[in-house]
This record gives sequence, C-alpha cells and structure tokens, in this order.
Amino acid sequence: MRATLRQAARATVHLALAAAMAFGSYLFITVLLITATGAVVVAGIWLVPETVLLIRRVAGAKRRLTASWTGREIPEAYTPLTGPVRERLRTAVRDPGTLTDLRWMAGYYVYGWLTVLMLPLWPAGLVVDGVGSGLLGRQAVVLPLIVRLADLEAGWSAALLRPSPEALLAHRVEQLTATRADAVAAHGAELRRIERDLHDGAQARLVALSMRIGLAQRAYGTAPETARKLLEDAQDQAEEALAELRHVVRGIHPPILTDRGLAGAVRALAARWGSPRSGVTESGGGLRVTVRTDGLPQERRAPAAVEAAAYFVIAEALTNAARHSGSERAEVVLARSRTGLSARVRDEGCGGADESAGSGLPGMRRRVAALDGTLRVSSPAGGPTVVEVELPCVW
Repeated sequence: MRATLRQAARATVHLALAAAMAFGSYLFITVLLITATGAVVVAGIWLVPETVLLIRRVAGAKRRLTASWTGREIPEAYTPLTGPVRERLRTAVRDPGTLTDLRWMAGYYVYGWLTVLMLPLWPAGLVVDGVGSGLLGRQAVVLPLIVRLADLEAGWSAALLRPSPEALLAHRVEQLTATRADAVAAHGAELRRIERDLHDGAQARLVALSMRIGLAQRAYGTAPETARKLLEDAQDQAEEALAELRHVVRGIHPPILTDRGLAGAVRALAARWGSPRSGVTESGGGLRVTVRTDGLPQERRAPAAVEAAAYFVIAEALTNAARHSGSERAEVVLARSRTGLSARVRDEGCGGADESAGSGLPGMRRRVAALDGTLRVSSPAGGPTVVEVELPCVW
C-alpha cells in the first residue's frame, strides 16, 4: 500500500506540472494566435524564428517532464537557427522539428484539459476515504487511476514529441558535420603540437648534439681532454633527445597501449602518477590513483581508436586532478557498457572545473565526439569532480 501511495503521489506531482504547463500552453497559443497576424503586419515575418525558438523551449521542458516520469529520454532533433535573418527564417519554416512541436501543441491543447479536469481525483479520493467507509477499497480504485492517467498523459506526449525520421536524419547529418569539423581541427592542432614539441625539444637537442660532435672532431688531435668532454656532453644530449622522442611518441599513441591494452596502459599511467617524480598536488604528494575494471572482457579488446580516445581522456582528467583539484586521491573505473566502453575518473578535490578556463575539457569533448561518444562532467564547488565517458564500439 505504501508503494501505491508513493507512486500515486509521484503521479500527482507529474499531473500537476502537466496541468500547469497545459494552462500555460493555452495562454501561449491564444496569445500567439491573436498577435501573430498583427506581428506579421507590423513587424514582418522576421519574428517567426524567435517564436520558433520559444516553442522549442516549451517543447523541451515538456520532454524533460515526460522523461522524468517514463524514465526514457525523448530526443530533440532541431536544425540550428543561425546565420542571417533570411536564412534563420527559411530554417525555422522548413525544419521538421517545427512541425513536430506544432503538432504536439495542437494535441496538447486537446488532451491537456484531461489532466486539468482529472487532477482532483487524488484529493477527492482522500476526502471521501477520510469521511466514509471502505478506505482501502476506494484507494485501490482511485490511486491506480491517478497513475494510469499519468501514464496516458506521458505516453501521448512522448508519441507527439518524438521527432520524425526525417528530423532525426537531418539532426544526425548536422552532428556528423560538426564532429567531422571538430575532428579535422583537432587533428590539425595535434600536428602543430607534435611539430612544436619536435622543434623545441628533440630537434634542438639534436642540433646541439651535432655541434658538440663537430667540435670534438676538431679538438680530437690537439686537445684530447676537451674532445672527451665534448663527447660526454654529446652522449648526454643524445639521451635527452631520445627521451624527448619517446615523449612525443607517447603523445601520438603510447606503445604500452598496443602491448598491454587499455587496462594495462591505465594501470601504468596510475603508477606514474603515484611516483615521486609525477605531477604533484597542492599538498605536495603524488596523486594516488586506483584503477578498477568492471566486466572488461579479457579475451577481446575494444577497437584501437576507442582505446586511444579513452586513454587520452583519462590521462587528461588525471592531469587536471593533479594540477587543479588539490586532491591526493583519484579513481579510474573502466567497464563494458551496454553500447560499448565506459570510463569514469573521480577525484575528491575542490571541484569547480570550468571548460572555458582552458582545462582541456573542450579537447576531450572533441576527441570523444569524433567517435560518436559522449562525455559528462560533474564538478560542483567543493567537489567531487567526476568525468564520465561513453564510447560506442563492438567487442
């Protein structure tokens, strides 16, 4: 009985919000119909894009309300309203998402009254039960009816708000165009970074090495001690250049990722952060990283591109944790998800991660989006910071 009461109370809250939104929609549609003609005459049709944006916000609020009841997200598929006014107007009129929203608003204008008229069932049922006999019997009838009404309202809204196949296809094309542009930009930035690292690091050391070897050749016959010292310096320069080249190679694709897989590479990364020579937190100690693998198949591995994206996102998240969070501990969880590979990095630091502050999060998003994945960041003030990655793949 308690479960029924809780579910009925939750359904009542949903219906109350739906009723309020329905009442607001009635006012909105009425005002829209009354002012539309006058707006077109006075201000022209250039107000249409702004009106469409307003309708999108209302429909988005209804999608979120419906998803909170059903537990299933309702996708949005809109063409962005950007560019000159004429282009925005053309997009607003031709976008299939506009027709979907208008169809829902017309339907909601009809069935929305049902939520307004039937909502008193819950308090009425309680009043009748409180003054009459047969408390359990009446509640057994009224309370499931409230839940059923909420199910019907949410089901109708979900059916009307679900984008058409044409809208989903157009939205998918927009996504692929944006992610392709981001991938090309990220690739160019990566090439420039490699060129800069080679120019400022390994190349400079190799030039110094060549000069020392040349000086040693000249001094070999007349000043053997000087030549020996120059050759010792040249050996040091060669070792430093080799270390720089290894660093550049790790930045392109870590060899350990190929040899030991994602789990082994992340464990090696965690061990490096825990060493005294790794990045340190504000408290002065190494970042202690624990790694968990939940259900990763041992006999099969994710595609190389997916492993590389997950590895670099984890590495960047740990770098942010060590440099900015003030935390001494972090946890990495790798798991096989329903659609592919998931990774989560959590630290117990100060939180407040800001993508606009150059923390590396935009680059992480571009890398993940290029593989059609998703990245979620939760970093409230005071912590903790949690970075979650979902990368689709076939195992």
